[in-house]
Amino acid sequence: MEKYKNNYDGKMQFPINSGFDRNTTADEVIKGVDLNGKIAIVTGGHSGLGLETTRILVAAGATVIVGARDIEKAAENLEGIANVELVSLELTDSGSIESFAAKFIASARPLHFLFNNAGIMWVPLQRDSRGYESQFSTNHLGHFHLTARLWPALKQAEGARVVNTSSWGHHNAPVDFEDINFIRREYETMRSYGQSKTANVLFALELDERGKPFGVRSYAIHPGVVQSTGLARSRSLEDMKKLGMLDADGKPVLKAVPGAKTVQQGISTQIWCAVSAQLNDIGGVYCENTDIAVLDVNFDPTVDWRKNVESIKGVMPYALEKESAKKLWTISEEMSGVVFNLS
Repeated sequence: MEKYKNNYDGKMQFPINSGFDRNTTADEVIKGVDLNGKIAIVTGGHSGLGLETTRILVAAGATVIVGARDIEKAAENLEGIANVELVSLELTDSGSIESFAAKFIASARPLHFLFNNAGIMWVPLQRDSRGYESQFSTNHLGHFHLTARLWPALKQAEGARVVNTSSWGHHNAPVDFEDINFIRREYETMRSYGQSKTANVLFALELDERGKPFGVRSYAIHPGVVQSTGLARSRSLEDMKKLGMLDADGKPVLKAVPGAKTVQQGISTQIWCAVSAQLNDIGGVYCENTDIAVLDVNFDPTVDWRKNVESIKGVMPYALEKESAKKLWTISEEMSGVVFNLS
């Protein structure tokens, strides 16, 4: 693997036999890791996977800054967790992103870990104040803007890692560079979600290539199917029933997806990407099940993934295309109005 300098077109996209697997918990990954003196930012670090990520990092000694839209709710969820700073952050609002980042940069602290974790899914067509489609705006563009503004602190850490929470859902669609915001094509929520998750992978790929001369490495991860994250909160009751996640009375079906992961198992991959020495010389890769994923060159969209969750694995080649990664970077600068100055 050392002969490859980047993961463009999946050149480094194969497992490294990490010693972990899909059942590994974050506690197992973090065991023996001392994060005292380290600083992390976790977007959406007050709920679901983000909340458990915050807990794990704090338990290992890190100080964690949590960016959240609903400060009151976030404060309730984070109650009792030490060394947490809660700051307002709305990823579809450029002013909120600027304020959040400026406050952190003003503290003159290094940023060792950036978890671009927050996200939305299964929402109807919605647009932010700029007219941008909400899933792309929240899941990718807001995180691109945030990372750009936090860049001085990432460089200052002299060995930072950025972890983008993507999803196997990127299989649903590549980025449609001709109509990202569904102006001309018919909106379909999972296609929208899919392109935003593909964007997460492409961003990690290009950020790693541009960031490694400054000691900043980047990764994209799929946490696995975790039913208790609240990510589907925008889905209608009827849709949830059709998916088998609610019964006829609207009550949760806890075994709707056999083989689904616990939250602890779900965050093991992002914790591994952030702290593992196995990745010291590897970046720009898409990871799952606490290892680097395989390239998925045999994807069959007709297969019902709910019948075999363990078959959900791999990254689509289009999510690692060099040309697409560079094009997304340029378009993201244009859409956000932010020049990502790495010097």
